[in-house]
Amino acid sequence: MSSQKIPKSLGTHDGTFHADEVTACALLLLFDLIDKDKIVRTRDLDLLANCEYVCDVGGIYDPKQKLFDHHQVQYQGMMSSAGMVLLYLKDQGIIKQNEYLFFNHAIILGVDASDNGNDPQISGLCTYSHVVSNFTPIEHNAPAKIQNEAFFEALDFAFGHIQRLWKRYCYTQSCRQVVEEAMNTHSECLMFEKGIPWLEIFFELDGENHPAQFVIMPSGTHWKLRGIPPTYDDRMNVRFPLPLEWAGLIDEELKKVSGIEGAIFCHKGRFISVWETREDALTALQYILKKEKRPL
Repeated sequence: MSSQKIPKSLGTHDGTFHADEVTACALLLLFDLIDKDKIVRTRDLDLLANCEYVCDVGGIYDPKQKLFDHHQVQYQGMMSSAGMVLLYLKDQGIIKQNEYLFFNHAIILGVDASDNGNDPQISGLCTYSHVVSNFTPIEHNAPAKIQNEAFFEALDFAFGHIQRLWKRYCYTQSCRQVVEEAMNTHSECLMFEKGIPWLEIFFELDGENHPAQFVIMPSGTHWKLRGIPPTYDDRMNVRFPLPLEWAGLIDEELKKVSGIEGAIFCHKGRFISVWETREDALTALQYILKKEKRPL
């Protein structure tokens, strides 16, 4: 009976654990829907019946009843318990659509794919799911006490990781107005008076169709001039590379070639350069535009 359920409790299976139920628990903890000390690891159906949430066990996927298992034949989707809980958070209005997409692309799609055997097996690649799995006891058939201790160690790791992702996302979104104002003010080069996370917001605001090709902003005590990617998915490239003659140069070499006294560094990939002052970075931009015979 629902009246018997313990508020803010969660049941998941005992024994070996994986990233999906660990991450599902972490998501529910992040949004204060469960209490850590009310997480029960068991396959006892009577004990699970008393839990408000049940993840990765029980053979039922029913978000209305807060049941999130994906192992039964009746469920043919691609989600694991992590994806199911994330979707539940969106459908309940706890997170918005853009926040759902953020979590999904930042971590959950990979967790779902790994748990369902659909992730690429790339030698040398260590994913979040691999790290969580590495918390499982080394010896097989470890006692329940050791398994449970390992689970909660993994949960602490997962919660910390997801919490940092969430805080970083919220901070990035708080810079939205600053990025939008820069996009409305500047056409050739976006100017920021402090270092901020601009890239994601730029492309959320239709940056793909914005004419800007460069960004100037502080970088520690210096200033950077960097190229803007053509699209968010192609962010390892830039719309317009920095001058070939600057590639890989530092300090005196770059000063000599550029004629700018405040030159510090230009990456050999020609996507970013660092300068002493804002004025130096602007001079570097003028150098590029003059070379291309374009007005600032």
